[in-house]
Amino acid sequence: MIRRRSPWAVAVALATAAVLTGCVSWFQPPSPEVTSTPTGEDVAAELVPYYHQVLTWESCGTGLQCTTATAPLDWDDPAADSIELALIRQPATGTKLGSLLINPGGPGGSGYEFVRDSIDYATSARLQSSYDIVGFDPRGVGHSSAIDCYDDPSELDEYNYGIIPGVEGSDEWIAAVRAANAAWGQACLEHTGALLGFVDTTSAARDLDLLRAVLGDEKLNFLGYSYGTFLGATFAELYPDTTGRLVLDGAVDPATSEFEVTLTQAVGFESAFRAYLEDCFTRSDCPFGGTVDQAMEYTGDLLDLLVASPLTHSDGRQLGADTMFIAIILPLYSQENWPYLDILFSEVSQGLTDTAFLLADSYNERNPDGSYASNSTEAFTAINCLDYPSESDIDTMREQAAELQAAAPLFGPRMSYGGTGCADWPFPSTRERGEIAAPGSPDILVVGTTNDPATPYVWAQNLASQLENGHLITYNGEGHTAYNKSNSCVNDAVDDFFIDGTVPASDPNC
Repeated sequence: MIRRRSPWAVAVALATAAVLTGCVSWFQPPSPEVTSTPTGEDVAAELVPYYHQVLTWESCGTGLQCTTATAPLDWDDPAADSIELALIRQPATGTKLGSLLINPGGPGGSGYEFVRDSIDYATSARLQSSYDIVGFDPRGVGHSSAIDCYDDPSELDEYNYGIIPGVEGSDEWIAAVRAANAAWGQACLEHTGALLGFVDTTSAARDLDLLRAVLGDEKLNFLGYSYGTFLGATFAELYPDTTGRLVLDGAVDPATSEFEVTLTQAVGFESAFRAYLEDCFTRSDCPFGGTVDQAMEYTGDLLDLLVASPLTHSDGRQLGADTMFIAIILPLYSQENWPYLDILFSEVSQGLTDTAFLLADSYNERNPDGSYASNSTEAFTAINCLDYPSESDIDTMREQAAELQAAAPLFGPRMSYGGTGCADWPFPSTRERGEIAAPGSPDILVVGTTNDPATPYVWAQNLASQLENGHLITYNGEGHTAYNKSNSCVNDAVDDFFIDGTVPASDPNC
């Protein structure tokens, strides 16, 4: 079954290939056991066991400490069931200003693994000196109480890579996709239980305030990438008085409709792919001939061919158009990964599939042995289906598919019919789209990259203007997110804000 993704379409790769190459800084190991000192603030009686809990940190790697916090399953009924939230931190290497919580994106990205494996990719040495860098897995994700949807990884393979036969967009095809997605949702419910209905972003933002308090911070300092910007903005809306220094990089526009999200992303990915092709044609080893427009047309013809005649991989999986699409877009998240596209197209033109599945498997976090490294796929679907209402009317989806194809002839067709993903999910969406102003919050920095294909620059402009105290930092360049991976102009603006509270007088236009 092809994965017809609901809101945010494919914005969740979170630069996987780059993250995998990160490393952990060395410094003195922690004491064998360290306890936190919660703020002890006044809260409702039913919240006292949560807000006043003392965390016990244990060494879990060179210079790293790990612990588990407890949070209510249902924040509207905190006296009922509870869940666990996994945390990992690197204590400040210099004079400590407080804790800095990190979310790498998704939804479904593991902040725990992000800090454990890639702290130097996530943050600069300056921030590591001034803050305890804290990674956490939001509810439903990874090491925390997590979404689970299958007994055998082959079931997730079918969800990620399977192919629905028939004419895309026909009544029969849509019915088959919906039936497959509905069965997947029921499997998630059977394996996960009540948690499946409580992994929305509002609940996760309330968890953030709890984590702030049990870590002993009067204010939340937070660095959110991609979807993490939505989580951070939601927190600021709910808790302006306990909002500290927030930086939101690769911003999501919370007011944009599901279709507008998909449309903007489709155009963004085509722009990024054209930028790759323009660079490719400057090199003698470029796998394409002719012009950029001809290469775009060739790629479209290749995707159409894979719809009709998928290629069979060595393990029996089939390379259809949707898996090929994922293989193409993943390297577009970072210009450093564009060379993968050269290899990808050279191989597929010869009927070879190794690099295509290498990239798709990296996106889906599938290991070479067929197991999965995380539950990011399951969490992605579960969180998005709660966060945003889905447009599942067939006539409307067909009209939108036509508009997508007109605006983005290459990638638009591959991003159509996303409404089928959540149409039959076990729980209805719990949130309507709308602007986030966070009135009463302090200054918040919003970072946007001009040719970011996954979270287009216009979303950063929109969010910065929506926030009552939002400030835009523009990076003129390629790739998804900019802090600690672009230039000193962006890095200094972010670091100076976190360390000194300095807010640029105007957009530095880096």
